[in-house]
Amino acid sequence: MPNQLINQAQEVAKEDLDKYKALLNDAAKSRSYLYPIKGIFYFLSHRELWKPLASKLVPYIGLYASVVGPMFLFTYLPQLAIMVFVNGPLAVFTTLLLVLNESAAIVSIISRSFLLQDALLDTFDGTLIAQNQSEIVANGREVKSGGDSIQRLGKALKQPFSRFSVKELVRYFMYLPLNFIPVVGTVAFIVIRGRARGDSVHDRYFQLKGWSDSRKSEWLAKHKGAYTGFGTVATLLEMIPVASIVFSFTNTVGAALWAADIEAKDTEMTKATAPELQEAANKVE
Repeated sequence: MPNQLINQAQEVAKEDLDKYKALLNDAAKSRSYLYPIKGIFYFLSHRELWKPLASKLVPYIGLYASVVGPMFLFTYLPQLAIMVFVNGPLAVFTTLLLVLNESAAIVSIISRSFLLQDALLDTFDGTLIAQNQSEIVANGREVKSGGDSIQRLGKALKQPFSRFSVKELVRYFMYLPLNFIPVVGTVAFIVIRGRARGDSVHDRYFQLKGWSDSRKSEWLAKHKGAYTGFGTVATLLEMIPVASIVFSFTNTVGAALWAADIEAKDTEMTKATAPELQEAANKVE
């Protein structure tokens, strides 16, 4: 019986490993992981996109300080006691990084749901306008005729970004112990977070296209590797303490650049936004 259980466990582990290999292979082929990097350079070269970030810097720093202090006060020593068994003398430094990353994750979840929501929305829409996609932006907000890409943004008619999710916070801490497993555990933790992060990067784009939840879920399932690739790189950038707010905005720019490329190249995704026409074509055939 014990041997049978061991064999079953090995089989399950092999199946999961094969799934993640296939997922990472799809992510590499899609090259979607490059968009967070493109977002950084595009953001730096377009000063008008700095405006939403600049308006939130002071309150964000206040939020970050209010989270980091209590986290070090109440969680550093308990986690250090555990990390000593894993990392030995290096535990002092690895625990420091762990607490900083935990703090960054908490701040990111809270700030994206409340503090930064409108600013990130403006950044996404502004990037689309800068990429000559004002027509699609007009599906979700008023678009003015003059000024730079941010000045052209009028009143938002739809708000796609989700509010605070307790499940997201619980899921983060549920998988956090993976970091206690050297290398492999940390990689698994980042990929799991990246997959979840990727599922939300085009929420605004799907809304502007008028997609239903079922159609969005179908698309995400079909292109799981591409969104995991983007989400993993975005997660790595947003794990950097303090600078995470900047990367939240550059990742948003990267997601908008990706959406603009999808629109400009008239890919399968844009064709799928007219299901009635597709169904009609099938009937004719």
